[in-house]
Amino acid sequence: MRKLVYYVAASLDGFIAAPDGSWEFFGPVDPDLAAFVNDRFPETIPTALREQFGVTAPHQAFDTVVMGRGTYEPALAVGVTSPYAHLRQYVFSRTLDPATDPAVTVVADDPVPYLRELKQQPGMDIWLCGGGAFAAAVRSEIDEFVVKLNPVLAGGGVPLVGGPFDPQRLTLLDATPVGANGIVVLRYRSDRDRT
Repeated sequence: MRKLVYYVAASLDGFIAAPDGSWEFFGPVDPDLAAFVNDRFPETIPTALREQFGVTAPHQAFDTVVMGRGTYEPALAVGVTSPYAHLRQYVFSRTLDPATDPAVTVVADDPVPYLRELKQQPGMDIWLCGGGAFAAAVRSEIDEFVVKLNPVLAGGGVPLVGGPFDPQRLTLLDATPVGANGIVVLRYRSDRDRT
């Protein structure tokens, strides 16, 4: 069965974006992190940037991306209707026009049963690219968390996983320091049981 993997950047205090959804506070792209991503997760680079970043590697982890409306809208705002054309793309929204782009499947259904079915299909793992509210809505289906932990405090914004207090244990699978700027890529398995 395919895994649903929440692969995302976060601040040390657990925020994935500013209150307005921007992420510039993480700073410029760290060259060591870019090399790590190009090697381990090249498919997570948006289609329009793949050539610029020299991404030519085949998919390493994912062939499908899922996201909430809030993650998809910044691309739409700049005229990009298919941000990851090299992947199967699903956007979960009850308000987006399903005909936005033929390469993007807009899903208005309950995401949990939809993702359960998607995980049963053949293929590589599924990348949950955001956002925090969508991650909270489908948290029961997330099999792994891969967090690019950045050495910055945001003080507020979009949390890694929003929602009410509901502790969940995770098991550390890997912690990889990337470069000299203090970024650590953490990989956890979801234990599903709440504490």
